[in-house]
Amino acid sequence: MLKFPPPIWMLIYLLLCAALSWLLGWPRIPGLPLPLLGAALVAVAFIPPVWAFILFQREGTEIEPTSPTNRKLVTSGPYRFTRNPMYSGLVLLAFGIAIWVGAWPMIIAPVAVFATANWVHIPFEEAKMRRQFGADYDAYVAQVRRWV
Repeated sequence: MLKFPPPIWMLIYLLLCAALSWLLGWPRIPGLPLPLLGAALVAVAFIPPVWAFILFQREGTEIEPTSPTNRKLVTSGPYRFTRNPMYSGLVLLAFGIAIWVGAWPMIIAPVAVFATANWVHIPFEEAKMRRQFGADYDAYVAQVRRWV
């Protein structure tokens, strides 16, 4: 599962959930869709990953999760609040789209994005960071939660 980057997995999950929704006749969640709330969540979802991307560029370190090493342990910016602002943004983006669409099969997408990030991508990255940065990374992990 590491061969595809997390945004590709999110797109795959959204497309599969849209196909399932279509096959089931777009079954609605009562009270949904909420286009304004969904659009707001989608807009807010871009803030943490874009902030993190800009920070990585400024710090001169790699953004690719499967890179062999990273030049620097980044703990500022959104990384003060969560160790995974990019994944948090992807989950929020998928959730915003699901709320916007309002069909219950779409709710599966953010759950799948979370599961893939939490149990596939993040453990791989955390092991890499622990090997590379040792005690500094362990101290960071002790201070900042994986998710918000």
